[in-house]
Amino acid sequence: MIVEPAQRTHGVSEYYFSAKLRQIAMMRSSGIDVINLGIGSPDLPPPEEAVNKLAAEAEKPDVHGYQSYNGIPELRKAMAGWYMKYFGVKLDPDNEILPLIGSKEGIMHISMAFINPGDEVLVPDPGYPSYSSVTKLIGGKIKTYDLIEKNNWMPDLKLLEESDLSRVKLMWVNYPNMPTGIPGSIVLFEKLVTFAYKHHILVCNDNPYSFILNRDYVSILTADSKRESVIELNSLSKSHNMAGWRIGMVAGHRDYINNILKVKSNMDSGMFKPLQLAAAEALGKDEAWYEKLNKIYRQRRKIAEEIMQILKCDYDDKQTGLFLWGRINNNFTSGEELSEYLLDNAHVFITPGFIFGKNGEKYIRISLCSNEEVLEKARKRISNVIKN
Repeated sequence: MIVEPAQRTHGVSEYYFSAKLRQIAMMRSSGIDVINLGIGSPDLPPPEEAVNKLAAEAEKPDVHGYQSYNGIPELRKAMAGWYMKYFGVKLDPDNEILPLIGSKEGIMHISMAFINPGDEVLVPDPGYPSYSSVTKLIGGKIKTYDLIEKNNWMPDLKLLEESDLSRVKLMWVNYPNMPTGIPGSIVLFEKLVTFAYKHHILVCNDNPYSFILNRDYVSILTADSKRESVIELNSLSKSHNMAGWRIGMVAGHRDYINNILKVKSNMDSGMFKPLQLAAAEALGKDEAWYEKLNKIYRQRRKIAEEIMQILKCDYDDKQTGLFLWGRINNNFTSGEELSEYLLDNAHVFITPGFIFGKNGEKYIRISLCSNEEVLEKARKRISNVIKN
């Protein structure tokens, strides 16, 4: 007898990339050399000091037990210092910042901490798929808001206010934006704070891309010094090439942090202490670390732009972040059709924009997480199958 799964799983499907990676693995096992320009998992190493710190601390005999649920003081202080140095935001390390085992997990913690069944959640379209899937899993109701190119991928707050917001409790925003690469601004964040305060909505900015091809570091916490209407997620995954280490954080008002901690403390048993000490070491890197990283990404970006040009896709050259987002031409009906064509004929996988929402159907996204040699190989393959 097969036990029926919980009803909450009926509204969500397997993560797109999970299924796609399985397909790519099958193609490779059959001898096809597939180049994957899809997922944004940095291929560059973390700071050497962080790796050395992890190794040294892990050898100590007294660091292998359970840790506190809210992270060790050294890590919280390092996170607060990082926010002060780069974002100009002062946080109390004791109660306004909470280390997480990855910011993706934080989406679940935050949703469970604030959303009751039937509460509405504002989710961007296009946007990170986990905002929607987590909302469904906990019984919330998705209320999408459009991000469109003619509005520079910014939310139309006036249009939102014309709708019924009475049941909305949480709003997800993500600037610098993924997938579009549009940076945030203090002007945008001030508008969001005013909107949130007026309608009693908690806004969460998911902010892992500030340091990639971007030097204008802006936090939504700057726009709400009292922390009444906003919280912010951040991560070392992209900024420090530590995606597999699973080190994130959420920052905001102490009451919000305490409520998130209630959920988190029932879902994990703390982070390995050497990982926390290594993360604190990584957060101490100066501006030169990010510049060295971005010098590499700028070179990769040039090749990604050449690929877009071969595909006759339009793109904004002011984009930031780990990806390049482009609008397809009329030779293909959708980004998915173009993506499948390139996978079948050039053996290159490029992410179709539809997975981020209906407003992404005419777009594709190229990851910069492959070296120049791989990107150049992909460029040549694509040029051989695209007829000019």
